[in-house]
Amino acid sequence: MSRLIYIADPMCAWCYGFGPELAALLEGVPGLPVDVMVGGLRPYNKAVPDAEARADLKAQWEKVAKETNLPFSTAILDRKDFAYDTEPACRAVVAARKLAPAASLYVFHEIQRAFFSEGKDVTQGEVLAEIACRALAEQGFPVDEATFLATWNSDIAVKATNDDFLLADKWDLKGFPTLVLERGKELDLVTAGYVAMPRLIELLLTLVEEDSQQPA
Repeated sequence: MSRLIYIADPMCAWCYGFGPELAALLEGVPGLPVDVMVGGLRPYNKAVPDAEARADLKAQWEKVAKETNLPFSTAILDRKDFAYDTEPACRAVVAARKLAPAASLYVFHEIQRAFFSEGKDVTQGEVLAEIACRALAEQGFPVDEATFLATWNSDIAVKATNDDFLLADKWDLKGFPTLVLERGKELDLVTAGYVAMPRLIELLLTLVEEDSQQPA
């Protein structure tokens, strides 16, 4: 059975921009399963960005906003104590994946929205638990914040998150978001980097058509 593997980071601006495009793709190809794998944009980073780094981030966010028309708040970047560590948010997605796999993509998108459009500090466990538990409940998988935090803090979640990062490194991905089509033991790259619809669905359908033309 075919499935999509979505490799991304919830604190990656281009992944945030890609969210509506991926949603449109999944609407156009109903029934195609998608698994979320966290790539690790800046995992374990404890350095607070200096003025130049903050300016670079703001410029990148403005570029994504212009390309996608999505809302951005850059207030979080003005905080002098904010370290751009993407591991906690990635681990929240992994925790959601363990608690309710079918809702993990929705949790991923809600963490993105909270960070980029609302300026919430998604490096903090309590903030992530609030976002994730609300998202899980909206998808019909109610989980209390204490249970979510216990899963998020577990050695199993820490290891699974790092395993995702290691696999992304092994696959030598060139950027996020990356979308891969898995068919049996075959992995085919759909896109590495932001692609808008309808080009995205064209790339996917090209792979499917190529496969259907292979000799039996």
